[in-house]
Amino acid sequence: MDQLVRTRLTRRQLQRLAMALPAPLALAVLSGRTAGIVAAQDDDDATPGASPAPDGTPTLAPTPECLDDDDLAETLEQTEGPYFTPDSPERTSLIEDDMAGTRLLLTGYVYASGCEPVPDTLIEFWQADDAGEYDNVGYNLRGHQFTGEDGEYSLETILPGLYPGRTRHIHVKVQAPDQPVITTQLYFPDEPENDRDGIFDPSLVIDVEDSDDGQLGFFTFVVAGA
Repeated sequence: MDQLVRTRLTRRQLQRLAMALPAPLALAVLSGRTAGIVAAQDDDDATPGASPAPDGTPTLAPTPECLDDDDLAETLEQTEGPYFTPDSPERTSLIEDDMAGTRLLLTGYVYASGCEPVPDTLIEFWQADDAGEYDNVGYNLRGHQFTGEDGEYSLETILPGLYPGRTRHIHVKVQAPDQPVITTQLYFPDEPENDRDGIFDPSLVIDVEDSDDGQLGFFTFVVAGA
């Protein structure tokens, strides 16, 4: 393991490393300080690795600084849709007992356009269930959370089912402290309905890998510089 985490790791290599680890350690790899991932680098661009922490948990390299001409593009805003419900519970897992569907661990960061992590950002998620239906009475598959010190977030959920007339998607609201709300939607790669969906945008596609327990996804939200 020491030798593995000391090598130069690309985004996909980090995800594959995470998939080979137990779930808590996988989450540490994907949602720790690995945000060299966020700078829209090609898969072949390497970011430095780092040695493990004293407790043996891999401690990955901090985010490299962006140059002035490498500022990140702000996340595209999209329609809210008809099914937003305010006052959702604060939680990082939307999984309920006996919930049908493929498990998805979605993790990533919120960054300012100048490439600085944004802690304490409110992120609200809501989505359809495995059958493509929304809970418009309660808070099934609805919740919000706040980013940590490094702007990181993680969400345990399921792959949303297909709502009639739409491709597979997750609704999101993102609000950095003292900033306006960004409302958008996240999509999945290689979905047959992507090309037929009227608002699908490739800049909002989650980077997804299969794992033994379901799927691992990574997406970084970019907000206007504070």
